[in-house]
Amino acid sequence: MTTQRLGVIMNGVTGRMGLNQHLIRSIIAIRDKAINAGKHVYCEKPIATNLDEAVAVLRLAASKGLKHGTVQDKLFLPGLKKLAFLRDSGFFGRMLSVRGEFGYWVFEGGWQEAQRPSWNYRSEDGGGIILDMVCHWRYVLDNLFGEVESVSCLGTTDIPERFDEKGNKYKATADDSAYATFRLKGGVIAHINMSWVTRVYRDDLVTFQVDGTHGSAVAGLTDCIIQARQATPRPVWNPDEKRTHDFYADWQTLPENSSYDNGFKEQWEMFIRHVCEDAAYKYTLLEGAKGVQLAECALQSWRERRWIDVEPIRV
Repeated sequence: MTTQRLGVIMNGVTGRMGLNQHLIRSIIAIRDKAINAGKHVYCEKPIATNLDEAVAVLRLAASKGLKHGTVQDKLFLPGLKKLAFLRDSGFFGRMLSVRGEFGYWVFEGGWQEAQRPSWNYRSEDGGGIILDMVCHWRYVLDNLFGEVESVSCLGTTDIPERFDEKGNKYKATADDSAYATFRLKGGVIAHINMSWVTRVYRDDLVTFQVDGTHGSAVAGLTDCIIQARQATPRPVWNPDEKRTHDFYADWQTLPENSSYDNGFKEQWEMFIRHVCEDAAYKYTLLEGAKGVQLAECALQSWRERRWIDVEPIRV
């Protein structure tokens, strides 16, 4: 057996995303140190702060004949893998809608230490929940439910002042919550609420409910519950009587019939096989550029108060 040695250069960290961690210290550095040096590139998101830069990186990599990839970590969560299994099995029938809830309360700092760095709340430093999270929603929606065709989005800055890592008060200029509706190819409507100023009353920090003609499912990070049409109750609206029916009891937990590896490890293995064995690979920098594009469209929708069509990216 021939041993093939593969050198991996890691620049920055694959943890918190943003201007300093991934754009200055990682993405820009990798682009200037790696692509021009003829190195294959595997990037965290966002791959740039705007679509023009993202496309420029993609074109540069293509011109060098290099292989490239983008982290799409949410697709490898056990809960979302279970949704993909249900979709592929025909469980949903015709999918109708997707409702996502993401977020938790991020402390303002000062009296209680914040869980996220202060730059997250300054738009001038690349902060904002739309830029941070809509990149994720792009590949989740595209790969699980249908390609995004248009978006309507409203963002807000709910906490106007926060405290930084040194305890100094600063003005929060970035959006800390957003509410987006997406029209998908095939007719599915998806709506996702995302917020760093919401207190969790759900089964997980992120949940997706998918409703179809034949069945529905709700998935979190790991678990997934289902309700087939044959097991759907027949609710009757009657505000004059206290509700006694336990709607939660009508749902069934999807069995753990498969084992799930670490998602980031899985993605690394896929990209390494792509580099070393020329294995098929779809999560390229183009997919990263699509995420940046959708974030831009969402920000434009908020700014202009209208639906924005998501056009094909021309490379």
